[in-house]
Amino acid sequence: MSVKIRLARRGRKKLALYDVVVADARSPRDGRFIEKLGTYNPNTNPATIALDDEKAFKWLLNGAQPTDTVRAMLSYRGVLMRKHLHGGVVKGALTQEQADAKFEEWKNQKTAQITGKVDQLTKQKADAAKARFDAESKKREARAEAIRVKNTPPAAAEAPATEGAGTEA
Repeated sequence: MSVKIRLARRGRKKLALYDVVVADARSPRDGRFIEKLGTYNPNTNPATIALDDEKAFKWLLNGAQPTDTVRAMLSYRGVLMRKHLHGGVVKGALTQEQADAKFEEWKNQKTAQITGKVDQLTKQKADAAKARFDAESKKREARAEAIRVKNTPPAAAEAPATEGAGTEA
């Protein structure tokens, strides 16, 4: 029996959410599964991945094959990196402590990268809101000026013109 780690769709039309599941390769996409590993929400930026890394690692060691999308998610979360380091420990290329140190270093770099992206998106959102506010303020000031000119009495507007003409003569 071939076992896959794949996505099972749920959610409403045009707002999909996915469960990351371990299932027999012959079962339908949204059908029967062996175990649920977590959820995936592609609608947020960056995408939200809530995954039990320990269970996913266990299933990978037992031979479960991830689909392309799930493979990318496992790589993003570091599960594939951990499996790679585990292979090195099993072959004797490095010790468990060295593997743990490499994995922690990688995880810290990845966390910093994700935090940087979230901060950048937040800053872009704030800059866009400020630009919209400034544009709206300019429009409001222009509108207020137009109303002020329109509501100025015509006599007051003509008076300086006639006074200026009388002083020149």
